[in-house]
Amino acid sequence: MKHWFNSDKSGQEKAKNCIFSLLAARICLTLLACSANSPGNIESMVAQEAKQVAIAGKNLKNPLPDTPETVKTGQEHFGHHCQVCHGLDGHNTGVPFAAKMSPNVPDLGDRSVQEFTDGQLKMIIQNGIRFSGMPGWQGILDDNEIWAIVHFIRHLPPKGSLGVPAVFQESEEEHHHAEGEEHH
Repeated sequence: MKHWFNSDKSGQEKAKNCIFSLLAARICLTLLACSANSPGNIESMVAQEAKQVAIAGKNLKNPLPDTPETVKTGQEHFGHHCQVCHGLDGHNTGVPFAAKMSPNVPDLGDRSVQEFTDGQLKMIIQNGIRFSGMPGWQGILDDNEIWAIVHFIRHLPPKGSLGVPAVFQESEEEHHHAEGEEHH
């Protein structure tokens, strides 16, 4: 029985075949590594626990009063800066890519988010979360604006109650019209 490495081929041909095989294997592994799969339950639990420990600000107290006016101010800032990923209501309503990101864009009403202290939420908004798609807003929003957003996150409206962000409201007709123009 002859093997590819033990055949009558010249050394140069064997080397070419070996390099080709290694290159093909590397390409396959690279393509597999590029696919983003949803994390499993255990992976999600470990990541959530790690975030609870790693995110600073646990003992920071929100200096703004928890009033309807402060919540409204927070909602306005949220609408300017956060709604493109979290929807107008904080529940990802109408955000087509929220569940396709890895990790997924969290529903801010979810228990895993609401368990963070106000100070931790402030630090997340201020500094972002590395490798997650969550940007830091320090230098764009001031401390009071961030604290107001924290109050809004604590008082999110019901899911779907504020509709879909305008950026995602294009009609199917507009979408198909745009696709048709791209192909010409």
